[in-house]
Amino acid sequence: MHFDSVLKKNTKIMRKLKNIELDRIDIDSYKSVDKTPLIIVLDNIRSLNNIGSVFRTSDAFLIEKIYLCGITATPPHKDIHKTALGSTDSVEWTYVEDTLELIKELQNKGIKVASVEQAENSISLEKFTPGKGVKYALVLGNEVKGVQQEVVSQSDYCIEIPQFGTKHSLNIANSASIVIWDIFKKMRF
Repeated sequence: MHFDSVLKKNTKIMRKLKNIELDRIDIDSYKSVDKTPLIIVLDNIRSLNNIGSVFRTSDAFLIEKIYLCGITATPPHKDIHKTALGSTDSVEWTYVEDTLELIKELQNKGIKVASVEQAENSISLEKFTPGKGVKYALVLGNEVKGVQQEVVSQSDYCIEIPQFGTKHSLNIANSASIVIWDIFKKMRF
């Protein structure tokens, strides 16, 4: 018997869902639904496509708010929109010039700040366990320089994504997706 016929015989047929079948909420419903107690802080992000991608991931996992800091561009911008696909309208965001001042302000409100960075005494992502009832802010840094050292120093934690290959960094949008998903599932499931 040919392998393809065995495979077809032993598997279910899967059909891609159409957009209308995905049961997505509209923007007004999104704004009123309970959010994940997670804030994203973008510290001097250069790439507008990365910014848009973080918005899209944040929409997918009901992130409470995004802070755009320093040189990080703000919507509306066609290059942000290209990857955000309208999520700049659903996810709440604010521009703040000084990341360090923002971090201190968030901490004064009882929010725990975690820089996503390779640092001494960082916590490997799989070992990070969010506390019940605790709100977190995740800081993601510049594509070349990462999170500013003074922000890392002020943070309550540094979370590091374990990597096993020859490279020692991930794209900021990829890092955001990995960390947001991991923390989302730990908080929600």
